Amino acid sequence: MIAASASAAEMNFNRVSSLATPSNMAAGEDMNRETSAEIIAASEDGQRLVYTDSPLGVIGIIDIADPANPKPLGNVSMQPADGGEAEPTSVTVIGGNAFVAVNTSSNYVEVGGKLLTVDIESRTISASCDLGGQPDSIASAKDGSFLAIAIENERDEDLGDGVLPQMPAGQVAFIDVKDGAADCASLRFSDVTGLAEIAPEDPEPEFVDINSLGETVVTLQENNHIVVLDRAGKVVSHFSAGAVTLENVDLTDERGALRFTETQTDRKREPDAVGWIDDNHFAIANEGDYEGGSRGWTIFNKDGNVVYDSGMSFEYAIVEAGHYPDKRSDAKGAEPESIEVATFDGKPYVFVGAERASIIGVYDVSNPAEPVLTQMLPSGIAPEGIVAIPSLNLVASANEADLIEDGGVRSHVMLYQRQDAPAAYPQITSEGSDALIGWGALSGLAADADITGKLYAVNDSFYGYQPTIFTIDATQTPARITSALEITRAGFPAQKLDLEGVTTDGKDGFWLASEGRTDRMVPHALYHVNAKGVIKQEISLPEELLAQEKRFGFEGIARLGDTLWMPVQRPWTDDAKNEVKLVAYNTNSKEWGAVRYQLDAPADKGWVGLSDIEIHGDYAYIIERDNQIGTKAAIKKIFRVALSQMVPAKLGSELPLVEKEEVRDLLDELKALNGYVVDKVEGLAIDANGKGYIVTDNDGVDDSSGETLFFTVDGLAPVSN
Repeated sequence: MIAASASAAEMNFNRVSSLATPSNMAAGEDMNRETSAEIIAASEDGQRLVYTDSPLGVIGIIDIADPANPKPLGNVSMQPADGGEAEPTSVTVIGGNAFVAVNTSSNYVEVGGKLLTVDIESRTISASCDLGGQPDSIASAKDGSFLAIAIENERDEDLGDGVLPQMPAGQVAFIDVKDGAADCASLRFSDVTGLAEIAPEDPEPEFVDINSLGETVVTLQENNHIVVLDRAGKVVSHFSAGAVTLENVDLTDERGALRFTETQTDRKREPDAVGWIDDNHFAIANEGDYEGGSRGWTIFNKDGNVVYDSGMSFEYAIVEAGHYPDKRSDAKGAEPESIEVATFDGKPYVFVGAERASIIGVYDVSNPAEPVLTQMLPSGIAPEGIVAIPSLNLVASANEADLIEDGGVRSHVMLYQRQDAPAAYPQITSEGSDALIGWGALSGLAADADITGKLYAVNDSFYGYQPTIFTIDATQTPARITSALEITRAGFPAQKLDLEGVTTDGKDGFWLASEGRTDRMVPHALYHVNAKGVIKQEISLPEELLAQEKRFGFEGIARLGDTLWMPVQRPWTDDAKNEVKLVAYNTNSKEWGAVRYQLDAPADKGWVGLSDIEIHGDYAYIIERDNQIGTKAAIKKIFRVALSQMVPAKLGSELPLVEKEEVRDLLDELKALNGYVVDKVEGLAIDANGKGYIVTDNDGVDDSSGETLFFTVDGLAPVSN
């Protein structure tokens, strides 16, 4: 539950900009190569960001002198002159130099690595130290006097099912920094073998951080162990990261239902990132690896005592924000992976990045025993690294997922500023409901005819085992999902539905439009459900329509008296190019009909289709959108058609072509959160007062940032009484 302190009267973090990592490639380079922002650091003056990009074998540098308008400064190759292996794994900054840990291993046995010193301004490599093993994380002392490097020598996950031990063993490296340069001759190692209960002969150090006393905390993720070392590399303390029992958790990947009813006993934490809160306390992100992951984060005292464990509370906050990754239920859930700790205006914060949920939890840890969740920030896809710049009230996230092969969004670096302003995200949440409500992939939207600001939404086929009608109170900010009504057939969740439209029936029930897909045995159909969610009528499409059927069917539904109107998303076989049907069904006479609707042509590539329909006053309002994302997005609009033209002709006859009028371009609203433009503008509702509402579909957080945008649109058109 997010604390009420995150309000307009408080300081909040809001995203102010995003930069796609391909923009750091030089002119003429192949922009279609995979690129990724992973671990990120900031220059001491806060004017530059430096991130590792493993696929390209480079570090990227960004100018953030103007946080709202970051500028790419290019990449610096970590490749040696002989063209050998070079994978940057982590970076930290001291003075004007970036210190980059680089993996040069040939395989999992012949391991190697280097520490490269890069002058940030000139973007040149000034020094190189041989590390003698495969590095993972790197950290710098608070006074800049030395570096600690986790030499993981990671295992081969395909060898023996990835079970430890697999030699060579890992260790922790220390290197002194003199006059801003790494002193290679000072390289020394701390032996951390023989400490863990799990594979003590094969420690695999994962992440390091250094406190103001010069003590280094090290997570041994696969060994489920934590070690604290002094400046000389001597073991101060070590202890198991422990295990927890999780109750009321979703552990089943049935690809389609959010049911938090199961129990998982003795789940090893297996921490990834770690960060000191003060000289005695540190926080770990319990991502898990081979056989663990407790779906949360923990604060330890350096003597090994657990001061705080989030249990399921962090994942529940993710659920309420609509970011829960259901396809990961049988694995490690949201996978908290990254940790950043920083103090803003005297208040210490822990930032917890959930890799699979693509969200960052912001915690006030003024009392380490009772952290307070103050915000949930939209991170971009798969946050791998976070860096805070308190002197400038900034935080940056590095998001590693690059979906170029799927035509999706690219890897991003995102910037957040601490402002005297309301929290801009989430725009819709189920936080505050009587019971935990999981939700996502919202598609159709409709308004209650009698209660201003009361809306209904449905989820699509991503939640195929849990088709649901959600009730939304849009008078609150953020909008609140207050209840969830599951759609049932014969007492069980209805199967083979792909709900894309919802409207009220004028009584206490609903009409639903389901987009069919014959190759998956999902019928194109209309469903009439009562107030309890029970399907009372199932209406198949007539043969005149089904004979022309394609995969992309009904997207939305609206009611005008006894007539239901359903837009077909894309052309079927009997439609002209860039034309679709608006299909009508009379619930009294059982007659079908349609009119023709002309789509805008795609601006570049891809396709354009319809997503929802709402009837208000003398017009039908229709969402028209392309399937493009980010900078390629061009058509995300609301059009209207006069009801006087909505006179359906008999199917099979010459259908009339209606005239449409553009009333709203939604691109500005879709850019308002300073992320990237999402592709799926899915739902439109207009309440009794003429206020419009838009919702986007987050695809159930599958290859998506998980963000659901929910916003109002006023002044759509004059409304006749």
